[in-house]
Amino acid sequence: MDFKGVRITWLGHSTFLIASPEGPTLLVDPFLANNPKCPKSFHDVSCDAIAITHGHADHLADVFSAASRCSGPIVGIYDLTSWLGIKGIDGDKLMGMNKGGTVHLNSPAVSLTMTDARHSSSWTESDGSIVSLGEPAGYVVTFSTGFTLYLAGDTSLFGDMALIRELYEPDAAILPIGDRFTMDPKAAAVACRLLGVKAAIPCHYGTFPPLTGTPERFRSHVKDLGLSTEVLVTEPGGTFS
Repeated sequence: MDFKGVRITWLGHSTFLIASPEGPTLLVDPFLANNPKCPKSFHDVSCDAIAITHGHADHLADVFSAASRCSGPIVGIYDLTSWLGIKGIDGDKLMGMNKGGTVHLNSPAVSLTMTDARHSSSWTESDGSIVSLGEPAGYVVTFSTGFTLYLAGDTSLFGDMALIRELYEPDAAILPIGDRFTMDPKAAAVACRLLGVKAAIPCHYGTFPPLTGTPERFRSHVKDLGLSTEVLVTEPGGTFS
């Protein structure tokens, strides 16, 4: 798989650090010090931009500390970024958007287009109250080097993934496979067929006992469908490039 200079580092669960030769370093779903799978060397990682798919704690728990080390925008659906502003993050850093829209990160070298995701999005306050943070989302990340990545976020399988293929032609996808809270390995394999991607990176598995999906099962289902999609797996802290 040719990543065309893009480096994708998995920090465990659904957290990724993505760097490209001409663009900013992007932190996806900051779940760091609170993430049992994130290597300690990344707990205080710095970045140039943050992208958030939805408001659950296993994707957002470390956003406030990460924001203090982020030199650029924090991107998310408008409801979520508005809440982050209420909670004290500098409004000048917040870049709210909505599905179908596109934003550029500090330079035209990297753009994010927000896509649909089928999940939920909320935050549980310290008093037990639950705050809705809008709808969940995914992103198509387009790099000036010619590489396009689809970040599904937490989602079930949905037929409009075929439209993501038609519109954006992603080279690779990051897909949840853990089951129970997202799609399972079999559904993720069908997602690869709908998306037509050359490579898929599984995530959202192995962090907690209910997440029973495995990369081995994912790879097996991809093979059963006769797909040429390469399933790429690494340990937390590992990098694809």
